[in-house]
Amino acid sequence: MKIAAEAISRFAAALDALETPGACIGIAVSGGPDSLALLLLAAAARPGSVEAATVDHGLRPESAEEAAMVASLCKQMALPHRILVADWSAAPAANVQAEARAMRYRLLNEWAIERGLASVATAHHADDQAETLLMRLARGAGVGGLGGTHARRALSEQVMLIRPLLGWRKEELVKLVAGAGLTPVDDPSNRDPKHDRSRIRKWLAGSEWADPARLAVSASAIRDADEALDWALAPLIGSRIKQDGSSLLIEPFDLPRELKRRLLLAAFAELGASPPRGPDLIRALEALERNETVTLSELKLEGGSQWRLSMAPPRRP
Repeated sequence: MKIAAEAISRFAAALDALETPGACIGIAVSGGPDSLALLLLAAAARPGSVEAATVDHGLRPESAEEAAMVASLCKQMALPHRILVADWSAAPAANVQAEARAMRYRLLNEWAIERGLASVATAHHADDQAETLLMRLARGAGVGGLGGTHARRALSEQVMLIRPLLGWRKEELVKLVAGAGLTPVDDPSNRDPKHDRSRIRKWLAGSEWADPARLAVSASAIRDADEALDWALAPLIGSRIKQDGSSLLIEPFDLPRELKRRLLLAAFAELGASPPRGPDLIRALEALERNETVTLSELKLEGGSQWRLSMAPPRRP
C-alpha cells in the first residue's frame, strides 16, 4: 500500500495546520474511498500516532461486515481500531442521515475521550464543500449557512473535529485508494435520490460548467466573510445592547442589516430565548425596521429608534 511521497507531504502540511505535529489523532473510517484515503495518508504522515474507529449504525444489513473489513485492514496496518456500535433506542424513520450523523459524532467523541485523543479527523473533501453550498443555496440560507465546512471545530470541550482533506478532490482520493490496491465499501444510500445531497451530487457529476473545486473556494470565502462579521459584531454587543430592567435595548442606527440580524440573535441568547428560524428572524427584523411590534420565541420585540426585547406576556387560554 505505497503512497506517493508528494501526497504524503501535501497531507501532512494540512494536518499539521490543524493539529500539533506528532500528536496522536483519531481517524473516522467508514470503509468508503474517502475515509480509506484519509486512513492511508494519516498512517503514512504520522506513523505510530494514529488510531481508527468505525461506526456501525446498524441501519443496513451490510454495515457490520463493512466495519469488520475496516478492522481487518487496520490489523494489517498495525493500527489500533475500534468498532463503535450505534445504541439506538429505536432506529430513525425520518431524517435518517441527520440522525446517523448525530449518533456518529457522539460515539466518536466518547471514543476519543476514552482513548485520550485530542482530535478526530473525518474525510470531508472539496466536493463535499461544493455539494453543501448548493444544498444550502437551494434552501435560501444566509451568509452563516452558506459558509463552507470548518476545517477545525469543537466536537466537545475535550475533542476537536478536524478535516484535513478539504483541499482534496474526490477523484484524487478514489485514485489513491485504487492505487493502494484496496476495494472500498459502496454505500448505496449515497446515490439514493430521496436525499438532497445525492441529487446534488448527481447533478454536479453531469454538469459541464459547475466546477466543484471552484464552488468549494467560494464556500470557503463565504465562511471567511462570516467569521469577519462575527469579529465585527463582538464590540457591538457591548456598545449596542443595553440592559433596561428586565428588557434589552438594541441601538440599530446606521448598522448594515446583517449586523442588525446578528445583534438580535445575540440579544435572544442573552435573554435565554431559543434562536428562531432564519426566515422568522428576517420577518421580525423587517417588522422592527417598520417600527412594529412582534412576538417571536416567547419574546416581545418592539421597534422604534431603539429596539426593546422583553419576555412576552403569557398567552391567554
